[in-house]
Amino acid sequence: MNPVVLWFHKLGSPPYFDRFAARWAPWCFGIALLLTAWGVYGALFQVPADYQQGDSARILYIHVPSAWMSLLVYGLMAAYAAIALVWRIKLCEVLAMACAPIGAAFTVITLATGAIWGKPMWGTWWTWDPRLTSELILLFMYIGVMGLNAAIEDRRRAARAAGFLAIVGVVLLPVIRYSVVWWNSLHQGSSVSVFGESRIDPSMLGPLWVMLVATKFWFAGSLLQRARAANLEAESGKAWARAAAGVPQ
Repeated sequence: MNPVVLWFHKLGSPPYFDRFAARWAPWCFGIALLLTAWGVYGALFQVPADYQQGDSARILYIHVPSAWMSLLVYGLMAAYAAIALVWRIKLCEVLAMACAPIGAAFTVITLATGAIWGKPMWGTWWTWDPRLTSELILLFMYIGVMGLNAAIEDRRRAARAAGFLAIVGVVLLPVIRYSVVWWNSLHQGSSVSVFGESRIDPSMLGPLWVMLVATKFWFAGSLLQRARAANLEAESGKAWARAAAGVPQ
């Protein structure tokens, strides 16, 4: 068997995943903190003020990475849920449900920083702009997934029901992504492109890319930590789980 395929098969084993998560979650958090410190320093002290928005544009170094993550985490949650529904992989159910509160947190940060930026730019904290409204609906979808998962006592049935809701909500992602193109929106268009040419000055891009990578590592650490806790709870009746949790035999 291909070594990569074999590794993925092994990762589906609850004891193996527990060891993997315990080892790598602290590294992900550590790298995320270092990159965040680097990115924040660059955003505050190295990047010049925007010629139109002044220093208020600096909040975009938090807003943009959080907005990207709010979509990415939802897509990953739906992918895990689809794999769990098709192949009945228990760990994917755990990972899908672990994504929900992390993605909701990124969405809240996106909406909050957007409101803080919007007040001086638009003169209001909130407007029913297509991008803002669809991002708010995304937050409700995250809350719906978490609520449905908590409402059903049987953990596996709960994960499957909540996972199905997550899959249905994927249709919202392209709406958010292209809302500024499809409708007459106050929200500015995309300024940063991964594969094409970005529309902001190159001197402002460095810290933004650092923050984008930092949020990925923070998400990875959070996902491993939350999934490990849920995995240990689900396997609490087994000796290896009690030993990993430090429970006396």
